[in-house]
Amino acid sequence: MLVMKKKKTNSSKYSEDWVPVKGIMNGMIQLDSGEYVTGIKVEPKNIFILDQSTENNVIFNFRNFYNSIDYEFWLIVADRPVDINVYLSQLQVLYNNTTSNPIRKIIMQDIEKANTFMSTQVNVVDTEYFILFKEKRMEIIQKRIQNLISNLAACGLNSSQVSNNDMRMLLDNFFNGSVSSNFGTVIGQ
Repeated sequence: MLVMKKKKTNSSKYSEDWVPVKGIMNGMIQLDSGEYVTGIKVEPKNIFILDQSTENNVIFNFRNFYNSIDYEFWLIVADRPVDINVYLSQLQVLYNNTTSNPIRKIIMQDIEKANTFMSTQVNVVDTEYFILFKEKRMEIIQKRIQNLISNLAACGLNSSQVSNNDMRMLLDNFFNGSVSSNFGTVIGQ
């Protein structure tokens, strides 16, 4: 006699409950499988404002960098919402402390532009760049992070290991369209 096992179904209405995320700690997403997703955040740099030979050198170094990665990785570009009220306050202080009229004019133009963003209720975001990978062994994770950071430095780019907040933001972007959540596994215990 053939016995059929009934599949267990998840009746949760939240997609986070279907994802095998155990928690977030030390800049890593721990998966139910025992693997960790982690990586680095790369500071943006506009190479196209550099002279042609420097731009070509950065592109050449980038090509070598990408070709040196011998494991599966993900390039992620994510928008993080920004509250520009702090920026506006800093501009106002700078404007008040500056005596040079040409500089005051430039600062005032920035203040007006920021106020335009605020009045039209355009979402202001910082674009952030990540290189993530999945691995079980901590010694390999640390070695990969150090290699990524040093190889990107050779390309003229600053980078650092992702933080818990970075990983939460990435999950929030993926699941909730950049809206922070307070439930499920997105916020670790």
